[in-house]
Amino acid sequence: MTAPIMGVGRTALIATILVSVGPLSMALYTPAMPMLVEAFDTTHSVIKITLTAYFAGFALSQLAAGPFADALGRRRSTIIFIGVYILGSLAAVLAPTVEILIVARLVQGVGAAIGITVSRAIIRDLYTGERGARLFNLVAIAMASAPAFGPAIGGVTMRIAGWHAIFVLMVMFGFFIGGIAIFALRETIIPDISRLRPLNILRAYKALAANAEFLTASIVIASATGMFYAQATLLPFVMMDAVGLTPTEFGFSMLFQSGTFMFGSLTMRLLLRWWTPSRLVVPGLCLIVAGSIGLATAPHLLGASLLTVMLPVAVSAFGVAYILPYMLMAGMRPFPHIAGQAAALTGFMQMGAGLLGGTIGAFFADPIWAISAVIPAMGLMSAAAFVLYRRASDKAQRLEADMQAAQVIPAPAE
Repeated sequence: MTAPIMGVGRTALIATILVSVGPLSMALYTPAMPMLVEAFDTTHSVIKITLTAYFAGFALSQLAAGPFADALGRRRSTIIFIGVYILGSLAAVLAPTVEILIVARLVQGVGAAIGITVSRAIIRDLYTGERGARLFNLVAIAMASAPAFGPAIGGVTMRIAGWHAIFVLMVMFGFFIGGIAIFALRETIIPDISRLRPLNILRAYKALAANAEFLTASIVIASATGMFYAQATLLPFVMMDAVGLTPTEFGFSMLFQSGTFMFGSLTMRLLLRWWTPSRLVVPGLCLIVAGSIGLATAPHLLGASLLTVMLPVAVSAFGVAYILPYMLMAGMRPFPHIAGQAAALTGFMQMGAGLLGGTIGAFFADPIWAISAVIPAMGLMSAAAFVLYRRASDKAQRLEADMQAAQVIPAPAE
């Protein structure tokens, strides 16, 4: 018996929809953060906790989403987790206090975690190598679309109907994804409930954490994409409080980040006609380093403004688009049998890096110093981790070649 297979087109469409739930739920919300300070008569620090709670739920739930996706199947686990996401969104709409809103955002993050896990897992289930990387490139475009247009949509929605309407949009999106899971998503693996046994889960995560190829590739991804999540915590206060943009203007300013990431993904898709995804990683990392240096220096030398903050952010975002597809496939390559947990642990590290970066940034009294110190450090860490990945990958390939050679050499005659 084999699992039913989806075609390339359906796989790409469903994966792009699923992966967007996490970034969209974050991006729609960011323009409302300063307004929520007044709505709940609280402080900026407390409102930041609502975003931190979402990050925490999203990151920690990844570790459960992976085993559920491997044990119950991609389709059933998606339906369950999206149900949790809908409940969290409804609670946010009706939240009477900021404490309830924090809990609601935590529940939202728990439910949204399944999107990134299942989107990556179904691609790894069905496709490998260059084709898998090309599909991940499509998913990256979708992952950029949500944060590219989300803040603008959130800002306009809030201006027309208030902050409650933003969470109503999330409820509607949750029902839409649930419908996709029920009617369009076909199972890509044979579910195995034994994978939910705690000992089996721990063994799988231990194997992943002990693999240098997976670990270093995941650190490259986590440091690079974690910049986006950390920026979601820091940029609203940088651009609206320090620079002086309105919520709607801030929403459109985020196109520097997400729109450039999308443009980078589109240009990468064009370049894939001539180059392999692996050849684009080093140019991408060079752009990340250049953007990091620019963000660390420009706001202090030239003053904080839209261009001195968002232009370096845009350069880094363009570079991230070039490294993401290949590094995702590279990290998951050794683990086709536990693709769900591999995708989940990578996602956990991404969100964990964003959460850590945002938390460290919160300790800075000046948001300009926060973003110019934390984000560049993450970009430089991504480049350093790639050097370690290359060493680990070369070592693994030599070992595989030696093992294959040993299997074909006949044993000496006695």
